[in-house]
Amino acid sequence: MNTLAQIAAHAPHDGWGWGGGPGWFVIFPILWFLLIVAVVVLIARAARRGFRQGPPWARQAGTDPVAILGERYARGEIDESEYRSRLAVLRGSTEPGGRTN
Repeated sequence: MNTLAQIAAHAPHDGWGWGGGPGWFVIFPILWFLLIVAVVVLIARAARRGFRQGPPWARQAGTDPVAILGERYARGEIDESEYRSRLAVLRGSTEPGGRTN
């Protein structure tokens, strides 16, 4: 008596197929809420870090002049006096000690 046509005719009413049941009325709002919270958190983190910097994977490493100067000093390309005088110039002071006039 149970033919394939009878099973197919009753499938949506018996919980077969794409129905899902009443549990989906609870799960979908929770999933939407979690998605919205995730988007808000990501936007807040980006705003805190500053949108102008761009995403971490797109930033160019080593473009900070002070960092480049520190790397040159660490490699031994410049000595301490040259490092301090150039650092003072980068920070906007005229004295080698880093003090502003």
